[in-house]
Amino acid sequence: MARLTLEFPEDQYLYSTQLTVRVTDINGANHLGNDSMISMISEARARFLFEFGIEETQGDGTGIIVTDLATTYKTEAHARDQLLFEVGVMDFNKYGGDITFRITRPRDGALVAMAKSGFVFFNYRSKKVVPMPELFHRKFAKVNWIDNKSN
Repeated sequence: MARLTLEFPEDQYLYSTQLTVRVTDINGANHLGNDSMISMISEARARFLFEFGIEETQGDGTGIIVTDLATTYKTEAHARDQLLFEVGVMDFNKYGGDITFRITRPRDGALVAMAKSGFVFFNYRSKKVVPMPELFHRKFAKVNWIDNKSN
């Protein structure tokens, strides 16, 4: 099986936040578990969206839904480690794009993980994928916009 490689442009990170690895995040091998990393990535995503004034679900029933998540692990993290989550967006299309993450440990500069979370806009009332709201697109205008009607 081919190994997954995640690399993102340095200039696409728009936000950063720190999270602490809790004792309850540790697995049987005595390091940060995959399930807890996914929860931390979700928390970093929620903080990022909040910082930019994006509600995860709008009044009309439209919200962001995660379509996929890819994570590569570079080194272990342990209980009480402070982790820095740098967050960005890229690869927009008509319906969504990718939220990217670089996770490092500031204490020693170690790269802990890289991740990419695909997303689309989804109307929970009609149960259909809908085009990206113009307001969202405008907030992140520096991202390459692909207006592909077939996506």
